[in-house]
Amino acid sequence: MSHLVAIVGRPNVGKSTLFNRLTQTRGAIVSEEAGTTRDRQYGKVTWLDREFSVVDTGGWVVGSEDVFEGEINKQVEIAMEEADVILFVVDVENGITDLDDEVAAKLRRSKKPVLLVANKADNYAQHYEAAEFYAFGLGDPMPISAISGSGTGDLLDAIIKALPSEGTFADEPLDAPRIAIVGRPNAGKSSLVNAFIGEERNIVTNVAGTTRDSIYTHYTKFGMNFYLVDTAGIRKRGKVNEDLEYYSVIRSIRAIESADVCVLMLDATRGIESQDLNIFSIIQKNSKGLIVCVNKWDLVADKSTQVIKTFERAIRERLAPFTDFPIIFISALTKQRIFKVLEEVQQVYERRSKRIPTHQLNEVMLPIIEATPPPATKGKYIKIKYVMQLPTAVPSFAFFANLPQWVKEPYKRFLENQIRAHWDFSGTPINIFIREK
Repeated sequence: MSHLVAIVGRPNVGKSTLFNRLTQTRGAIVSEEAGTTRDRQYGKVTWLDREFSVVDTGGWVVGSEDVFEGEINKQVEIAMEEADVILFVVDVENGITDLDDEVAAKLRRSKKPVLLVANKADNYAQHYEAAEFYAFGLGDPMPISAISGSGTGDLLDAIIKALPSEGTFADEPLDAPRIAIVGRPNAGKSSLVNAFIGEERNIVTNVAGTTRDSIYTHYTKFGMNFYLVDTAGIRKRGKVNEDLEYYSVIRSIRAIESADVCVLMLDATRGIESQDLNIFSIIQKNSKGLIVCVNKWDLVADKSTQVIKTFERAIRERLAPFTDFPIIFISALTKQRIFKVLEEVQQVYERRSKRIPTHQLNEVMLPIIEATPPPATKGKYIKIKYVMQLPTAVPSFAFFANLPQWVKEPYKRFLENQIRAHWDFSGTPINIFIREK
């Protein structure tokens, strides 16, 4: 099970550069302008066979000094409450500033492991300059250069050492589907949970979760059997006066990682927004099943078929290229179509474990591949001779070819679409691998 690492610090110390370096992506925009990082960035990191999530918590408000410090403080407070390990990034070139002191003061009161990262130490002379950060009382500063990668291997080793050991479930093994209801604030998550469990026959058991303090509610009504994974909409949000948008997503990371299927709640009165896309990207990165619920449908005046189709088309366009998932229009308040949500949850979970016999795969896919082969590259023709499904938790298919390195992403999407056209994998991600025969 993955854990959460938060990157905190004042603006322009290289937090986004470090995020890109650790995740081996260019997901975070890097700029000299303070406040560049406004949309939150989330990524996955694998090191020494351990996987963890990393969140970039850059300062994103440009204004007066008081407002700026207030936003930094809120980010650090949320990180202290939710993260397993905190990376406090400082700038060797500029040394200690007042904002650094403020962040350090809050981190010293935290009970979470804090790694002091002295960034922009681009040469060995600057490694010695990092010694001034001992004044924070947060342990040994680790000199690195996020832009060149120097020292990041040692940093990753330290992160793995600081992360908690993998959690174990306290009571019973969770052999039933684990369902997370996620979404931005006020989308109706709590209302839907209440609609599920607010009957006369209530929950059966509460399973105290892992070392990460996830809570699992065992739901066994109407012949269903699954666990509801705790999210920000179910539990209290803590004592801090937090940034709700940021807090909802940082909580959603935990719920999504603990789930098999995610129910993404959208507000019919507001449509799909950037915050919904952030949460959707986390679901995709974690390869979880997906059901989209458009809540508050009772408040929409025009419920015609044409309006429904327009809603569905807009949602799939915003979430493309992954478009094969159920969309349900519900009202958690009036309990309209909530049983349909339960049915789809069960079906999506079953599709995740679907296994297609090898002979069926080859009978269907090989003629399609022969009729539409991969494009030739530099005069070399690619031949795919065999396909099989791999024994993995997420449906994964291996296509064996003579030149696998020349098969590009567009053709992989073509293969995935053909599989989806012939077998029902709605709501589940599919992995396509091209291997050498």
